[in-house]
Amino acid sequence: MSFDRKTLVIPDNSRFDEKTITSKGDVVIGDRCLIQFGIKTDGRVFIGEHVIIDGDIESTKDVRVDIFTTIGGNVKSGGNVYFGEKVKVNGKLSLDGDLDVGDSVEIEKGFEAKGWINIRSPIPVVIYIFIYLLQLLKLGHSEEIDRILDEIEENDGDTIPISETFLFIPNNSIIGIQKSKIEDNIRVGKKCKLIGNFDVKGNIFIEKNTTMHGSIKTTGDIFLDKNAIVHGNISTNKDIKIEEKSKVNGNIHASKIFLSKTAAINGELHSKNGTSFTTPSNKKTEEKLKRFQNNADIVDEVDTLLE
Repeated sequence: MSFDRKTLVIPDNSRFDEKTITSKGDVVIGDRCLIQFGIKTDGRVFIGEHVIIDGDIESTKDVRVDIFTTIGGNVKSGGNVYFGEKVKVNGKLSLDGDLDVGDSVEIEKGFEAKGWINIRSPIPVVIYIFIYLLQLLKLGHSEEIDRILDEIEENDGDTIPISETFLFIPNNSIIGIQKSKIEDNIRVGKKCKLIGNFDVKGNIFIEKNTTMHGSIKTTGDIFLDKNAIVHGNISTNKDIKIEEKSKVNGNIHASKIFLSKTAAINGELHSKNGTSFTTPSNKKTEEKLKRFQNNADIVDEVDTLLE
């Protein structure tokens, strides 16, 4: 599966507790992020450069941390751990696999590793590429150089491959207990629990049965799926659509509001271009027509009579 590198992705059943974000699958944190929580997952953890994480990191698989990143708590891994140059851990490191660390890594409370320990001083990959291209240039292999540069350019697009289930935090994001700031879109999965106020510069999509304890402010569109609950105010420069049985405990400010008749709003509605009430009747009519064409409704009615 591929995803947009600028979109915050929170998978189904994720939970923001007082100190920890608990998720399923891989966790990928971009460069220059501030995370005021710990991270707990049954997948791998990938952390970029110049990241600050205030809490613990707990993973049943590998943990990879890039250069100049600081982790405020402990790190526990059921697999291998890779630390880049100048990584700092203010707690204890424990792992079941191999430990691979770069120069000047600090682990304040020590570590326990059951596998091999490797301390390295690596040359950046870009230096290897530069040396290789230089040798090809000397040999006159210009076509090979063009091919390599084209491949690098292709792999530097807007999407990257990742496992089916993942939590992704894009570059320069702030995920805070009181306030979170995202520079682009947000997609939240089903049955999630989030805390904190979100300040966003893109679209927000919240799936079924998810609860958010905090306000939402964005410049993009907002979609609340069925049974979603927001305990806070919602403000956007664009449109908001609220589906069946969703609930907002706060005021809503939007360009236009599309509101299901079964949704509940415990606050005021402010819409520059009006409020429209929607019903699920169109969708149900299409489903019923399709079932009728397949004689499904007739069969169901006969079964009901036989009961």
